[in-house]
Amino acid sequence: MIGAIAMRGAGSTYNDIVDRDLDRQVARTRSRPIPSGQVTTRQAAIFLVAQCLVGLAVLLCFNGFTIATGFASLALVAIYPFMKRVTSWPQAVLGLAFAWGGLMGWAATFGSLALPALLLYAGAVFWTMGYDTIYAIQDFDDDGVAGIRSTARLFGDSSRLAIGLFYALAVVAVGGSVLAAGLGLAAWLGVAAFAAHLGWQVGKVRLDDKRGALLLFRANRDAGILLFGGLFVEAAARSL
Repeated sequence: MIGAIAMRGAGSTYNDIVDRDLDRQVARTRSRPIPSGQVTTRQAAIFLVAQCLVGLAVLLCFNGFTIATGFASLALVAIYPFMKRVTSWPQAVLGLAFAWGGLMGWAATFGSLALPALLLYAGAVFWTMGYDTIYAIQDFDDDGVAGIRSTARLFGDSSRLAIGLFYALAVVAVGGSVLAAGLGLAAWLGVAAFAAHLGWQVGKVRLDDKRGALLLFRANRDAGILLFGGLFVEAAARSL
């Protein structure tokens, strides 16, 4: 948990450093610490290094395979902030980076990777693509002016359909992971609740509702808790 918090924070700090000039051009992001002048780029860089050192200290506690897997994620983290400048699919690269924890947990436990972990990773990638497309709806107009590319701008009026497809693929992949791991009823109930929550989001999303997009994006915390809850109960039952 400490490693995940530290490295997610490091990734966000790095992203804010790289995007500081673009952030000044978007109404929602120009008040962030760096573009608003509350924090200097040098201060942010020092904070970035500090977070990376915490993450490194945690990573070195694990087996060699997990350490190598953790370092492999850095390439995705490094290129992500630049993707919105060169492709309309930065959400896909974000998913590949954000979902890496699905691989790390399995690697730390077994010292290898297997089908359940790979399917869970794929599901988390598609889930991220869906909720970050919702997130990008907030900046739809400003992104066009600033030249920022996203799946929301790529799909436009068809964004709801795209989000629904991403979410459907997420549910299928996560369900496949549960099946491959041979899990029971509690895990499947978690998957069902997760799927229902994502379906509710698809029904609510609107391209012209910026505030609603933010609320739906944040609601993915609850979607994650539902899925986690099912897996947690399954694991607890098996440990009795």
